[in-house]
Amino acid sequence: MNKILSLLVSLLLITGLLSGCASGGSDEAASADTAEKSKVYLITMDQMDQHWQNVNKGAEEVASANSDIIEYKWSAPDKKDDAQQIDKVNNAVSDGAKVILLAANGPDAISSALEEAAAKGVKIVYVDSPANFPGEATFATDNKAAGKTAGEQMLAELNAKGVTSGDIGIINVKPDTTSCVLREEGFRSAFEGTDFNILTTQFCEGDAAKSQDAASNFISQGCVGIFGTNEGGTVGVGNAIKASGKAVVGVGFDKSDTILGLITDGALLCTMAQNPDVMGKQGMEAAIKLINGESISSKNVDTGVSVITKDDVK
Repeated sequence: MNKILSLLVSLLLITGLLSGCASGGSDEAASADTAEKSKVYLITMDQMDQHWQNVNKGAEEVASANSDIIEYKWSAPDKKDDAQQIDKVNNAVSDGAKVILLAANGPDAISSALEEAAAKGVKIVYVDSPANFPGEATFATDNKAAGKTAGEQMLAELNAKGVTSGDIGIINVKPDTTSCVLREEGFRSAFEGTDFNILTTQFCEGDAAKSQDAASNFISQGCVGIFGTNEGGTVGVGNAIKASGKAVVGVGFDKSDTILGLITDGALLCTMAQNPDVMGKQGMEAAIKLINGESISSKNVDTGVSVITKDDVK
């Protein structure tokens, strides 16, 4: 009887050990699977604009197709705020990000955080708006050229209406938002040598309500045209013109359902539609190359822009 009991105890111990080994092997395999995935973060200026949602959509599409090696997260402030965006970068680094796809809210404020991230081995790829810190690559619109196109569209429309002089207003985001500053520079260049007077720029932080108030003030001053340099600014311009009922030429930047509706209503002449999904896709493709140790051949890629008028809205 004692021999039988001893045999049973031995069998139970062996079974337990085998089970433990199997369980440990499973845990190790799971850990290995997790360890194989590299974290890529997209950090945009905010999460409100449809523009950033489309950047995320493009990045997510590529990340999903490479889900065996990529763990992807979109992290963004609830508004355009340097401090919040810096926190997002720091959090991504703490979480073990290998690559950060970044649309910098401003060129300088975030530079120290990026320098610290790079010192820890994190690669920076810019989508839409770079900072004054060297990244691996930039995928963005040629903003100055696109801004000039916006100005040319407005100038042509004003001339077609027989308007050859008058005041023009600009609604911008912030004085240090590089992409929008370049758009304004391009826009202003289209009016060089004309009799039009461009008034002092109003900075409204990309907020549609603030932009509408500023645009309404421009209209009350008798402006013949107003330019919005981003999605929120464009929506504000269009809503102000629509509410006023006056024949002010409104031209904007970015594409959203609201902006397209304002073009259809005739409140806006047109908008410069970027390709945010392309920025996200190409940015993520670059991130994967970096993770795989491959080089990026094109460091500065123009992702293109299209002029959308009423004829283009379906």
